[in-house]
Amino acid sequence: MSTAFVFPGQGSQHLGMGKELADAFACAREVFEEIDDALDQELSAIMWGDDPDALTLTENAQPALMAVSLGVMAVLEREAGIKVGERAAFVAGHSLGEYSALAAAGVFSLADTARLLKTRGRAMQKAVPVGEGAMAALLGLDLEKSRAVADEASRGGVCEIANDNAPGQVVLSGHKTAIDRAVEIARTAGARRAILLPVSAPFHCSLMEPAARAMEAALGETVMSAPAVPLIANISASPVTSPEAIREGLVAQVTGTVRWTESVGRLSGEGVDTLVELGAGKVLTGLARRINRDLEASAIGTPADIEAFLAAS
Repeated sequence: MSTAFVFPGQGSQHLGMGKELADAFACAREVFEEIDDALDQELSAIMWGDDPDALTLTENAQPALMAVSLGVMAVLEREAGIKVGERAAFVAGHSLGEYSALAAAGVFSLADTARLLKTRGRAMQKAVPVGEGAMAALLGLDLEKSRAVADEASRGGVCEIANDNAPGQVVLSGHKTAIDRAVEIARTAGARRAILLPVSAPFHCSLMEPAARAMEAALGETVMSAPAVPLIANISASPVTSPEAIREGLVAQVTGTVRWTESVGRLSGEGVDTLVELGAGKVLTGLARRINRDLEASAIGTPADIEAFLAAS
């Protein structure tokens, strides 16, 4: 059996995530406290509060999701002796989840990862004025047809493929006017559904160039180590191990497509037969089953999940 640890991205957040972990395990509680200290912010209070809008805010959602993932990883390491370099052959993460994956693999310190994601969230939000950008999910169209929709809609505005999540699930990003056109074009092209997403900025398209430059500067000032295991990078769907290649990929990822279908396919091609999703929700577990039904996939985000995972190990 060959295993990859994978880490979720934005959209998996929900109020209360990580609270059970913090209550049950001191090592998880320490992760949340360290991130609060690194950000000089009570991020955990937002996560466990009652204001969903505060948690959904990009600059909060990104480090918060990382916190839950690394809280789970801390419990696995300290309570069960499970280390990334010994248990996993690869790591991968969806968009911001790539930072969680890299922190788990020892590339970034926990505090640096939190600060990088706070910077990333702010920079992505500031890159495009509110209301000028949008994203839409196309369901039921393959990647080639989705690209044709984006190309047609982009006449007069940016419309690009942001996420190739799974067969028949592609996300477009760009100017609001172009994305609105794409939704109508996709419906006439045979999409089962074409829906605008409730996001505050057009992530993973060329409009994010200012955010890419901000991350280039931030990453250039951050200490990086070689990962304990290779990362399957979003931007290339290929293994990377050198800090310089990882840094370049993280910068390119801001404006580039999250090639998740290809990334999971690459993991399978490298002999991985088991995916373990660490963090909030089960989005990547669901996508894995759509991409390759032969993959074993499970999600770990709560004490009960950890108990079940260890019992099955």
